[in-house]
Amino acid sequence: MNAAEISAGDTAWVLASAALVLLMTLGLSFFYGGMVRAKSVLNMVMMSVVTMGIVGVLWVLFGFSMVFGESFGGLVGNPLDFAGLSALMGPDAVVGTVPALAFVGFQAAFAIIAVALVSGAVADRMKFSAWVAFAAAWAVLVYFPAAHWVFAGDGVVSENGGFIVNALGAVDFAGGTAIHINAGAAALVLAVILGPRIGLGSTPMRPHNLPLVMLGAGLLWFGWFGFNSGSALAADPVAAHAWVTTLAAPAAGMLAWLIVERIRDGRPTSLGAASGIVAGLVGITPAAAAVSPMGALAIGALSGVGSALAIGLKNKLGYDDSLDVVGVHLVAGLIGTLAIGFLADPAAPAEARGLLYGGGFELLAIEAVSSLAVLIYSLVMTTIIALILKALMGGLRVSAREESSGIDVAAHAESGYDYSQTPLTARGVTRSVVIPAPAPAQEVN
Repeated sequence: MNAAEISAGDTAWVLASAALVLLMTLGLSFFYGGMVRAKSVLNMVMMSVVTMGIVGVLWVLFGFSMVFGESFGGLVGNPLDFAGLSALMGPDAVVGTVPALAFVGFQAAFAIIAVALVSGAVADRMKFSAWVAFAAAWAVLVYFPAAHWVFAGDGVVSENGGFIVNALGAVDFAGGTAIHINAGAAALVLAVILGPRIGLGSTPMRPHNLPLVMLGAGLLWFGWFGFNSGSALAADPVAAHAWVTTLAAPAAGMLAWLIVERIRDGRPTSLGAASGIVAGLVGITPAAAAVSPMGALAIGALSGVGSALAIGLKNKLGYDDSLDVVGVHLVAGLIGTLAIGFLADPAAPAEARGLLYGGGFELLAIEAVSSLAVLIYSLVMTTIIALILKALMGGLRVSAREESSGIDVAAHAESGYDYSQTPLTARGVTRSVVIPAPAPAQEVN
């Protein structure tokens, strides 16, 4: 950590950004929750919410230290350096121009949503206990090391950091590799190991609440300004640049997805609009400070088109990625990261020069290698984790009966929607209230 004068403005911006990123996990729960069937909505929400608890605790205990502690060969930080965070409590503990604990909180929100993203691939069929165990193991063994590679710059917190940001010199402003490619690869593995949902292809599995999906997408876009702009760690021109590119890319991604739907399916949909927004946000994440606003529009459009086309591959390849985590996060993450090699504008804050600006193929090769490193690591480690948990827990899936009747009741003894007699308890007295059915419509002569 470098001793520096703390800036009140920078500190306020980083704390606000951390809150925005944490809000994104709740937005993700709405986005995913609206996309599943009504009998699974609470379970889908809970998979995101419980991740906040699991990763939040691990982050304080040793997670931050694994990411930002003194590096072991560029691969992982020393988990004991900042274990319990006590060493970061003093007034001299500073990262850049903000208190170290502000940086801790900001990065904690990143870790939480990175793990929660994976849950969309296993909707309707994964044991809640298996998800809890997987989320903990994946955070420790996959996310924390990958985040060290990408976010732990030399001298930012510890003297030596991860190999992707330091040895390779890759450009990844806010986590296109460590978060989106990483989570997308894990989602693919889990979808394959779990197998398809019962009735897939013969039973309707349409989203049960599209307004909830749109609410979730809106919260994600809102929070993403903290996700990207906050990564500047200062209220400065870099944050302003990232804010504008974070506006441009999802706007273009939404329109691009709707155009694909209009051409392919005959009409644009609200689900397509929400998905296009997220695809554009994913695409711009690594490139937010490396491309111009026009470059952001290009990345958003490419991400929207690429993801809209990629979600059809799951049917051809035979895996059931329930909520298209692979098609959106893995595909758009790869598009955004590789696009830096073409579209990086030396006039942007990152000062990188892409192929279209006379930079040659070097940056493109670096971005490809960094993407491939995280992709392969996530695929291999997630497979190992999932297979071990499957053996230890007697399987990862709920029973066929529980899946058919609804995972909400089976896992949580609750239902997201109850239109029957509802028991209410007030001052120790239990009574039932019958919710009346809607009156029949009058005939119009």
